[in-house]
Amino acid sequence: MEPHTDATPVPPLDHLPLPRPHAPPEPPTGHTTSTADRGSFCLAVCTCGWSGPARRSRDLARKDAARHTAPQGASTAHG
Repeated sequence: MEPHTDATPVPPLDHLPLPRPHAPPEPPTGHTTSTADRGSFCLAVCTCGWSGPARRSRDLARKDAARHTAPQGASTAHG
């Protein structure tokens, strides 16, 4: 049997860096909204934990999300 001459040499294990523990993910900054379907209803949800009322209309759920992320003057309560 012939030796493999095309093989890539691998460094010894003692030359490899030790694995680092994974840092916890950074919390998202700002508000990122989306819609979620729950049966025949749709609701707006945000990365901050806020969720809007259940709607039968996706368009109304999107409007709820837009009101949540709107600057001062709009309802941005987290609840």
